[in-house]
Amino acid sequence: MRALTRTMLAASLALLAGAAWADVSVSYVKPEDFADMPRNAIDRERVLKDFSDYFATLNKKLPPGQNLKIEVLDIDLAGRMWPRRNGGEDIRVLNGGADWPRMHLRYTLEQDGKVLRSGDEQVSNMNYMQGFSRYSDGDTLRFEKQMLDDWFNKTIVPKVAKR
Repeated sequence: MRALTRTMLAASLALLAGAAWADVSVSYVKPEDFADMPRNAIDRERVLKDFSDYFATLNKKLPPGQNLKIEVLDIDLAGRMWPRRNGGEDIRVLNGGADWPRMHLRYTLEQDGKVLRSGDEQVSNMNYMQGFSRYSDGDTLRFEKQMLDDWFNKTIVPKVAKR
């Protein structure tokens, strides 16, 4: 029985060692110069961590063996910040006008060391307050994440049209 267990464990480990996993990595180029980030350093770090956590989930949508490297060159969050005069937290106001989310990204999609796709893109969503979003109202980056989902599905893993 023990020999069988060890054999199955060894076979499982061999399969895992040979399996190719998808990976997404993100870096932020000069985030202190981004167009629209919170003024408070703790809030800025939280926003960048939230984006990093979001980008990490995209590996589930990539085929095994593919690696996506994303450099974020600029972020302009949905809405506009209104500073509080009495020292409280700033308020982000969304009005659905010329305050849509925008990001400047540089990306490279590779498989087995070969570049499948790369680019430098300005991603935006002018109609960010219209339509359906899979993110809850409590998610402060829901409009940016939806915009990035749309970009990812269209640019990185486009769906093949059925005939």
